[in-house]
Amino acid sequence: MDQYTHLGVYGILVKDDRILLVQKSRGPHKGKWDLPGGSIEFGEEPLFTLKREFLEETGIEEIDAVIHSAPSYTLIHPFRKNQLEEMHHIGIIYKVSINNENYILKVSGDGHDSLGAKWFYKEEFDELEVTPFVEGIRGQIL
Repeated sequence: MDQYTHLGVYGILVKDDRILLVQKSRGPHKGKWDLPGGSIEFGEEPLFTLKREFLEETGIEEIDAVIHSAPSYTLIHPFRKNQLEEMHHIGIIYKVSINNENYILKVSGDGHDSLGAKWFYKEEFDELEVTPFVEGIRGQIL
């Protein structure tokens, strides 16, 4: 079985009792809801990665972010691409706030990782089909 390690940076943005999530457009969790964020590119600082990913996936450019009270989360889960594989997913988690309310939310996706972003109330969030990563920290989010 092939094994992979993935390091990513993710943001929890809660506003007016709603959380902002993105719908995965590819990979083993296509169609599931996830936190905005993604892979750290070579040479990037994690906060720069978070800001880049937020803009790409949600359309929100100006954010403030601080390390979440649970600053990281790690998860090992199996998935199937062409064969059974195992992913060790490590996420650095930030609490995010918006600096500027004048943004246009990308509801139709970024053409790469996201099918679109959407706000969810807690009751809706509790019922969503989310990625294993988000499932693992669901209780810490709202």
